[in-house]
Amino acid sequence: MCALGYRVFGALRYGQMGDGHISARDPELTDHFWLLGYGIPFREATVDALVLVSPDGDVVRGGGDINVAAYNIHAPILAARPDTVSAAHTHTPYGTPFSAQARLMEPLSQESCLFVFDQALFDDEELEVVSPIGGARIADALGSNRLVILRNHGLLTVGETVEGAVGAFVVAERVAEVHVKAGEAGRPISVEGAKKVAAHYTNQNLEWHAFQWLARELVPDLGVVD
Repeated sequence: MCALGYRVFGALRYGQMGDGHISARDPELTDHFWLLGYGIPFREATVDALVLVSPDGDVVRGGGDINVAAYNIHAPILAARPDTVSAAHTHTPYGTPFSAQARLMEPLSQESCLFVFDQALFDDEELEVVSPIGGARIADALGSNRLVILRNHGLLTVGETVEGAVGAFVVAERVAEVHVKAGEAGRPISVEGAKKVAAHYTNQNLEWHAFQWLARELVPDLGVVD
């Protein structure tokens, strides 16, 4: 699923300049995780192109290098969140400009209700994330939430599955688009209304279903990378 997640990102034109990463915790070596080998376009991701990364940042399976920033961000998050299998982050047309507003998402649209009670803000100038210390600070800001908004940087989501993390990221990008385009909403959704929608989305596992639709719509050779 990790390779498929990258293919979905690639089809959406995310990560075209090498920015971004999706991790997947190994089911046996649970302190290790998988990433796409560095320099491989997201649209060309396959299972064979993935590399297994140790807690120390060494590639222990697969060939090639890794995006060092990916290790610095994902290793601390996965270590801090044993309930999480995957994290997803890349720079997007709306997630990044929204993050520059340094604020949380509001209940401005139906989909935004997935995050308004499940989000955090990393209000910091650690943009390059040059060491795991920076990633640990992001993990602290994320806490137990599904989404963290990295100020002046972009969005990062986590999930109990790769599908959940990637699906949540794409939904969050759409919510960021609403915020950027709508500005100050004249009539946001009430807290009571937002809670009802959030509960429904959680019960229906919206982000997992979103991933299924995205994969079928955007990855024609689905069986090759799954």
